[in-house]
Amino acid sequence: MPNEPLVLGIETSCDETGVALARGFELLRDTVASSVEEHARFGGIVPEVASRAHLQAFGPTLQASLDAAEVSLAQVDAIAVTAGPGLVGSLAVGLAAAKALALALGKPLYGINHVIAHGLVDQLVHAAFDGPVLTLVVSGGHSSLLVIDGAEVRQLGETLDDAAGEAFDKIGRLLGLPYPAGPLIDRLARDGDPAAIAFPRALTRPQDLVKHPYDFSFSGLKTAAARWIEAARDDGRDIPLADFAASYAEAVADVLTAKTVAAARDEQLGTVVIGGGFSANSQLRDKAAERCAAAGLDLRVPPIKHCTDNGAMIAAAGAHAIRHGLSPSSLTIGADSALPPTRLVA
Repeated sequence: MPNEPLVLGIETSCDETGVALARGFELLRDTVASSVEEHARFGGIVPEVASRAHLQAFGPTLQASLDAAEVSLAQVDAIAVTAGPGLVGSLAVGLAAAKALALALGKPLYGINHVIAHGLVDQLVHAAFDGPVLTLVVSGGHSSLLVIDGAEVRQLGETLDDAAGEAFDKIGRLLGLPYPAGPLIDRLARDGDPAAIAFPRALTRPQDLVKHPYDFSFSGLKTAAARWIEAARDDGRDIPLADFAASYAEAVADVLTAKTVAAARDEQLGTVVIGGGFSANSQLRDKAAERCAAAGLDLRVPPIKHCTDNGAMIAAAGAHAIRHGLSPSSLTIGADSALPPTRLVA
């Protein structure tokens, strides 16, 4: 709508430089420059490489978004930028650029929580939230269950060790798969038997659910999978990649969706939103759809292009903060790699 604020969203938390423009919850343009190929030869993210890539990509990415949206910087009403969590060096690049723009344009600055933004981006796709929603954020670095209720965010659960996406990448290295391994494991799993290998489901025993009803743990699964690979190689057996991938992905999706549905039931929430890079996983999407339908829950999952890191999620979070009356950030805010997932604006 014309009277909605035009928000410039800037994302530089890891290896994607994202710049987007949104008028309220109407996305005008989302441009992303990824440096993932530069990290692939190292088998993971190299912070110094990521920071340098952001410096090189920010200017062209900003201009590309402005041109495609057919707006000028002078028309921007507010600037939203990832303040954390993330790699400190990468965050600092985006924050420096956002502060300079906010100061030069005389516009308010919103330092946005990256994790919460993964849930809020869905409002660009399926309309604004009309009440509290349960959000499962799953990515390479985060696995969190959050209740988003306007300006308030509560955390119900989180990973106690490895995140879901991290567990995929680590086991991918043991299998000799190229980085990032998650998408390849997902493709392999589609042709495999998810019941072929009985991998463990951590924190699902009755005694564990008393203390950690909504928390996750994937380090034990990763260890069990690593030992299975080692035993197979010691015995001279070929690893059935499709069955292995399907069983491994099933173990992750099973725990994530079971705890999400249980949390929605216990909190009496009717809407579940799943976001973050790992939400692109097909087994997670399928199992979430099946279990939410059975429980009578409305499931909202953004398109894959909005699940990975991007400026659109930050612009959406900025628009959400403005709509719910949150105060802008100070120009003195710094990068916070440990920004708590209950604080939308730093």
